[in-house]
Amino acid sequence: MPRVITEPCVGCKHGDCVEVCPTDCFYELDNMLVINPDDCIDCAACESECPVSAIFPDDEADQKWVKINAEADFSNIKNITSKSEITR
Repeated sequence: MPRVITEPCVGCKHGDCVEVCPTDCFYELDNMLVINPDDCIDCAACESECPVSAIFPDDEADQKWVKINAEADFSNIKNITSKSEITR
């Protein structure tokens, strides 16, 4: 089960989570980060690093956020592999 990013990330994009991801599954929307569920290996490393507690297993998150993460157009948004790459 992949992790998903939820409402507390909207407007934040801290990026601490990105720094610990072994599969580089984070992508940037205009107002938040999302996780590509096809790339997430469910290691949970990102969950404890999130300073706003916005990351959850997909079976514990509101389906609205599961859908936002799963339906992002990953081929047309920026893959974030370092905190310094996040657009502020």
